[in-house]
Amino acid sequence: MKLVGQFYAILDLGYVAAAAAEAVSRALLAGGADLLQLRAKGHPSVEIERLARRLLPLCRDAAVPFIVNDHPEIAMAVGADGIHIGQDDGSLAAVREIVGPGMLVGRSTHSPDQARAALAEGFDYIGFGPLFPTPTKLGRPGIGLNNIAAVQAEVGSRIPVFCIGGIKRENLPEVLAAGARNVVIVSDLLTAEDVAEAARGVKSALAGC
Repeated sequence: MKLVGQFYAILDLGYVAAAAAEAVSRALLAGGADLLQLRAKGHPSVEIERLARRLLPLCRDAAVPFIVNDHPEIAMAVGADGIHIGQDDGSLAAVREIVGPGMLVGRSTHSPDQARAALAEGFDYIGFGPLFPTPTKLGRPGIGLNNIAAVQAEVGSRIPVFCIGGIKRENLPEVLAAGARNVVIVSDLLTAEDVAEAARGVKSALAGC
């Protein structure tokens, strides 16, 4: 994985109906997404696996890694490229027992200490945030921008650090100025009138990283 300049897209069923998932995913990929994650909080496993099997070929065609959120068994079953887990979803070793050594494994982190711990444990990349309060993570306060540069310098020189949480096209310049070099944008893109064009704008902003 590249250390900088990556746009991580998330197809979140909290914002997109399952029936529209393929169309929106195509738009995100056409807009330049470097990774695509399927996030389906609260949905039945059978539904998530069914949808994952529909989205995986789109990512294969675009040569973009396909990541499953929260469900290593599903990631393994469908042949995904990666799995993303949160702070409370167990250890890297436990996930590796399910998915094996070859799959990308990412960890959500919410502080510099958690970011360092994820690097030391051996994760392939981290999410760092939420930078701002966001409906995607209700009840979790934003951690702000002050630690981005330090985490990027210390952890981001070894593995990709993806800033996440409340990032929108309108505040993206502020986030990049604070030191972010890879970003995840969710609701602002998934609710855009033209998803592909909105994604292209994000990718263009990252081009100078």
